Amino acid sequence: MSQDRELHEQTQARLHNLAALESLGFPAHPYSYPKTASSAEVLAAHTGEPGSSWPEQIFALAGRLMLIRNMGKAAFADLQDEAGKIQIYLSKKDLERFDAVSHLDLGDVVGVKGFPFVTKTGQLTLHVTEFTPLVKSLHPLPDKFHGLKDPELRSRQRYLDLIVNPEVRETFKLRSSILRQIRTFLDAKGFMEVEGPTLQAIAGGTEAKPFETHHNALDHKFYMRIALELHLKRLLVGGFEKVYEIGRVYRNEGVDQTHNPEFTMLELYQAYVDYEVILELTQSLFSTLALEIKGGPEFEIYGQTVNWTRPFARIDYLDSLQTHVPELDFDPLDLERLRKFCDARYPQWKKVPDYKLLDKLFGQYVEPLLINPTFVMHHPTVISPLAKEHRSRPGVTERFELFAMGFELANAFSELNDALIQRSRFERQSARRDAGDDEAHEQDEDFLLALEYGMPPAGGLGIGIDRLTMLLADKESIRDVLLFPLLRPEKG
Repeated sequence: MSQDRELHEQTQARLHNLAALESLGFPAHPYSYPKTASSAEVLAAHTGEPGSSWPEQIFALAGRLMLIRNMGKAAFADLQDEAGKIQIYLSKKDLERFDAVSHLDLGDVVGVKGFPFVTKTGQLTLHVTEFTPLVKSLHPLPDKFHGLKDPELRSRQRYLDLIVNPEVRETFKLRSSILRQIRTFLDAKGFMEVEGPTLQAIAGGTEAKPFETHHNALDHKFYMRIALELHLKRLLVGGFEKVYEIGRVYRNEGVDQTHNPEFTMLELYQAYVDYEVILELTQSLFSTLALEIKGGPEFEIYGQTVNWTRPFARIDYLDSLQTHVPELDFDPLDLERLRKFCDARYPQWKKVPDYKLLDKLFGQYVEPLLINPTFVMHHPTVISPLAKEHRSRPGVTERFELFAMGFELANAFSELNDALIQRSRFERQSARRDAGDDEAHEQDEDFLLALEYGMPPAGGLGIGIDRLTMLLADKESIRDVLLFPLLRPEKG
């Protein structure tokens, strides 16, 4: 028998059971159920010797049936709700419509009312005195022995993943906790949460290829935002001094272990401070998250112990290249010479723009070495169009990135607020766009106009929430921390 035919026959059998339940007087889809407790609350509140019972304590639970053992005149089942799993006991002598139990299937959602007792084997169980089928599962759950293992199927049918792999829920509870802790931390420091536009006439704030869309009423092309930065800076011009946003951004790029085209960013900006103040804020935030989420500064990620005790290590961007890139014995800011150097050793980078070769080398030779949290300081101006020139070192900026376990977690600047310099940098970016670099900045005249009215000196920070969650949840793929990652549509 083919698998499709077998599944079809199982669905038909479940539809037959649904009709049988209706014939016994149960509504097919009740509108609500008066749940009074969770499985975890019942389990936590009752301990005792085998034979103990609390018939005066009645609880109403609701959840999904994950196991049914029908023994004729009685049945045991496992009821799973958001908080966990509890065994339930149903008996013909206690239930007027016990015959309906034979029409329940694995995966059905039911409501049960009863009292707790401890079985002869010492397992706390709910003795059911009343039950209500709430919704029939028309398809069988994945086999309990083999489970749902295929990573793509788990991502595509996340609802099934959450049902049969309850531990997956903990990852997304942790993600929610991370967001809550970040908001608590920033709110306590006087930052105000705001929301910027997702659709933008010009996508700016970083170098990335945007998604395009068309607004019918305005008959105009718009872009999905690639960063939160430029609108938050407009708010500094307007007089707000501490702002942040946690929101979705969209970049028309490939998918791999640490990249998804739709992801979540935190960006914050504080007026009248520089990158050193933001650096202290950053390590305070990450240390706080380690304490609140993991219980302390030291814990394992991917089998390696990582220590988030302050202060984090610092390395210089250009110094690290000259230390770790073989045979790089000249100033990396000499882009003409760097081009010849890379063309000779890395012919696969021939189409990479000159200025991006710096980050290609850094990514290959330095990033994998950064296991414990490390601030990479003073990026070249040529790859930092929105950062302020270093006050004493020509050619580099007052910028840092935070790395851990070999990838970037945060990016921060002393923000460029000289409208004339910003315009000249945008013009150089526009020239690169005209030359075919579709990730270079498009010139945002409204943002430049805002700067011309005067933006106070400021520091800014961006953090990728998904990568942060990967570390704290000890997950190696970004798909494992996104409830619904972007996937190629299935044929048909």
